[in-house]
Amino acid sequence: MPSGEAMFRRVVRDGGGWTPVLAAVTLTGALAELLLPAALGVAVDAALTGGSRWWPAAVCALVAVLVATDTLADLASGYGAARATGRLRERLLRHLFALDVRAARRHPVGDLVGRLVGQAADAGQAGTTVVLGAIALLPPLGSVVALTWIEPVLGGTLLAGLLLLAVLMRAFVADASAATAGYQRALNSIAGRLLESLAGARTIAAAGTRRREEQRILAALPELGANGRRGWELLARASARTAAVAPLLQLGVVAVGGYALAAGWLTPGQLISAVRYAAIGAGLGAVLAGLNRLVRSRAGAARAAEVLAYSVPADGDRALPPGRGALSLTGVSVYADNGRPVLDHVDLTVPAGATVAVVGPSGAGKSTLAAVAGRLHDPDAGEVRLDGVPLPRLCPQALRRAVGYAFDRPVLVGATVHDAIGLALPPEEAAPPADGSPAAPAVRRAAEAAAVADVVDRLPAGFRTPLADTPLSGGESQRLGLARAFTAGDRLLILDDATSSLDTVTEHRIARAVAGRAGERTRLVVTHRVATAAAADLVAWLDGGRLRALAPHGRLWADPAYRAVFRTDGTTDGSAV
Repeated sequence: MPSGEAMFRRVVRDGGGWTPVLAAVTLTGALAELLLPAALGVAVDAALTGGSRWWPAAVCALVAVLVATDTLADLASGYGAARATGRLRERLLRHLFALDVRAARRHPVGDLVGRLVGQAADAGQAGTTVVLGAIALLPPLGSVVALTWIEPVLGGTLLAGLLLLAVLMRAFVADASAATAGYQRALNSIAGRLLESLAGARTIAAAGTRRREEQRILAALPELGANGRRGWELLARASARTAAVAPLLQLGVVAVGGYALAAGWLTPGQLISAVRYAAIGAGLGAVLAGLNRLVRSRAGAARAAEVLAYSVPADGDRALPPGRGALSLTGVSVYADNGRPVLDHVDLTVPAGATVAVVGPSGAGKSTLAAVAGRLHDPDAGEVRLDGVPLPRLCPQALRRAVGYAFDRPVLVGATVHDAIGLALPPEEAAPPADGSPAAPAVRRAAEAAAVADVVDRLPAGFRTPLADTPLSGGESQRLGLARAFTAGDRLLILDDATSSLDTVTEHRIARAVAGRAGERTRLVVTHRVATAAAADLVAWLDGGRLRALAPHGRLWADPAYRAVFRTDGTTDGSAV
């Protein structure tokens, strides 16, 4: 997996052909900049001695080259940075979507957005930073060579000053890198907490904890401010040192050059050239700006590399054999980041076509069991099979077509309601009908099965209503999530507390729809309701990450500890049995 430095080098390559174009253009400009003082000096001497009149024309041509190369350099650097940034963002997005849910949850959404938007843009400047930084060194070094050729003492004077500035700038790079990385971490922390709070705005308002939440979001503000001030202080200090040394350096070259002119070692034109070369050599603002870009770009690349370092589960290439959704978990264990077992050596066999309710107290591992059953993430140990095939060996298309998920708090994805329901359908089945009907048949059937078709029909544009313009209650959102699950789930339908916000009548309608293809597909239902458990063929009773029992609800009800599971969750007693 890429380290920060490896990622930086890769982003440099991602600039494509624009990076060598930028190098060629800026190199041409740097050479023209170095030739201009020499040509200007010769032109002055020629004017004083009656020499060739073509030298002023040469000076004008070099000025035109400088103007053209500056323009082309801006164009090439812009296109190159945009290309590299786009590729890095695409790589990050693909990687994030390929990660299992556990890895993705290690970072708040706001932090990931910050890396994708801000730090990726900084890293995308890598190619431009390297080229401009390298070329920015050419004028000062070329000035040393030119001054040495004109008069060795002049070259030595400039070189001594440049070495002093190089030592000062090296310290700036080391200190500024730490400040920039700390600033980015604090900024992303604030963004992550802000996004969490916006999602829970109603809860915060109801609890009256707005001030406390503001303090929590802005807890990293002192760190952000300290690192920001540190970065600007370092830049200001480096700029001040450069501004202090550069005039002294120029003054030293001018003084030595004036003495050389008086002693007859230099011509007037050579003195003019020496003064210009001293100005070029001491003008290290471009070098300092390049170093500042380098610091930001390396920090951005390191932040992107942290996310890309998470391994992506490998996809298989097998299709499912004929079957009806037989599910088996063998020795399945899942551990939290602190090593605590969430699931502990679970062995569970779900017969094909059966409905199994998964119950247990809070923290028993119910949602984790549902996640590994359809490969939202792989277990840390053990194996999960669907119709005899280990889930990691299935190709993604076969797996997602075979397994449908519905959640307690679904996130609806798509431009319209139709898109949200048909998200899991193949493109040909989700496409609008040729006869002009408002919904594809599969989408319409799923909406009716989830008891949400009447709600959608009342929307301004029906199934084509934009999601952003669709006010939905919690129960209506759950029903749309169920409809989306119904379009997939050919063999296995997993409902993770997906009816918790529904009224009793609607839940019964959906329960009939779920069971309407009895024997054709398997259903795994995470629930806290007695009635749902009683209606299932079997109940998988989880306790402390272990499978305590797998049996019909009626047999388990005789156990007081089983009945306590539902009383703990605030549901009804055995009257529903």
